[in-house]
Amino acid sequence: MKIISTNIGERREVEWKGKTITTGIFKKEVNQPIFLDVETVKGDAICNREYHGGIDQAVYGYSLKHYDYWKGLHPDQEWEYGMFGENLTIDDLEETEIHVGDTYKVGEVIIEVTKPRQPCEKLAMKFDTRKIVQQFTRSTMSGIYFKVLQTGHVQAGDEFEQIKSCPDNPTIAEVYKEKTQ
Repeated sequence: MKIISTNIGERREVEWKGKTITTGIFKKEVNQPIFLDVETVKGDAICNREYHGGIDQAVYGYSLKHYDYWKGLHPDQEWEYGMFGENLTIDDLEETEIHVGDTYKVGEVIIEVTKPRQPCEKLAMKFDTRKIVQQFTRSTMSGIYFKVLQTGHVQAGDEFEQIKSCPDNPTIAEVYKEKTQ
């Protein structure tokens, strides 16, 4: 696995379906290293700490290989890295093969797999359709939250080196399906 893009979002207020929504889901690719801290990515807006950020959700990664599937369902979107609100767009992040507790060294950091992302209204707002939440829930392509065990910088091109494997733990896809049924 390799980082294709590092992405940061600013706090933004968006009018959608008659409501004002405060969000940091609109991530943009940055062309310099980003700092992964214990509870967040430095400089990245977290607008709802109940569901984003914190020790077990410090960094969100999403697989570039999933983008083609979603492009087929939503061809009118303006596709760019960070589309799903991820901090790290990773070339081949496979939720059906990665287990809770798996640990990786990437760049200067050590990160541990914690849980899948649950889709929310902000994803619907970003895609301008609530249909994406249902589609996302029915897939196993949830993306992965990571805990930061050793802080530091990462950048595009950094490779993931697995330093701990937890094959007896459930995969991210198994945890996701259990939560969404």
